[in-house]
Amino acid sequence: MRIATFNINGINARLSALLQWLEETRPDVACLQELKAPQEKFPAAAIEAAGYHALWHGQKSWNGVAILSRGEPPHEIGRALAGEDDDVQSRYLEALVDGIVIACLYLPNGNPAPGPKFDYKLRWFERLIARGAELMATGAPVVMAGDYNVMPTELDVYKPERWLDDALFRPESRAAFHRLMEQGWTDALRATHPGERIYTFWDYFRNAFGRDAGIRIDHLLLSPALARRLKAAGVDRDVRARDKPSDHAPVWIELA
Repeated sequence: MRIATFNINGINARLSALLQWLEETRPDVACLQELKAPQEKFPAAAIEAAGYHALWHGQKSWNGVAILSRGEPPHEIGRALAGEDDDVQSRYLEALVDGIVIACLYLPNGNPAPGPKFDYKLRWFERLIARGAELMATGAPVVMAGDYNVMPTELDVYKPERWLDDALFRPESRAAFHRLMEQGWTDALRATHPGERIYTFWDYFRNAFGRDAGIRIDHLLLSPALARRLKAAGVDRDVRARDKPSDHAPVWIELA
C-alpha cells in the first residue's frame, strides 16, 4: 500500500501536474495541502475521472486539505482539531481508509516570529499533540501526513545557520515536534534514510531547486501498528523539476 502527501500549492492552478503525478505513481491514498480553493471550487469531477474518491476541506484563497483514495471512499472522522472553536482555518482532515486512520494536516507557517502568527502556530501544535496522544492511545494504525512547516533537525535544512530565527526552525517549533514524536510516532522518511540530507521543499527564488538548497518539512508520522509495516519511503523529486511546479515535492511511503 502506498500513501503519499503533497502540498500542491493551489490545486486548480496545478491540476494537470497533480493528475500526471497520480497517473504515474498511483498512490492508494494521497493527502493534499494548500488547496487554495473554496469548498465548491474543488475539482471533484477531474479527481473522480482519475480514479479517486475525495474528501476535502476547502477555504477561499488559503489553506485547504484533502484526502484522496483509490479503494474505498475515505470515511470522515473529523475536519478540525479541538481546542479553539473560533479557528476557521482549513488545516486538518481525518478519515478512515481501508482500516487506517489518515490524518492530513497543514500546520501554520508562523512567520514572522515572534508575533501573533507564531503564537498561533504553537497553539495549533499543542492541539495536534493532544490529538496525537488520543490517536496513539487507540492502538489503531494511524498515519499523520502533511506539511508540518517544521525542520526537526539541522540535517533537514540547507545551511541551518540561515534559518535560526525562522518560525520553521525556531527552538519552540522543533521542541513541539519532538514532543509529538515522543508519543511513539515513527518519522517514516527519516527512519528509512537515516543520516541522509533529503528535502521536500525548495523555494522558487534564487534557483533553490537547482542548487538543492532545500528543507524537509513534509512528514509522514506512523503509529507503531503502521511502523511495523513500513517497507520504503521517498520523495518524488522529479515532480518539483517540471514546468510551473509546486514548491513542494510529493513524499510517499510503502506499507506491507
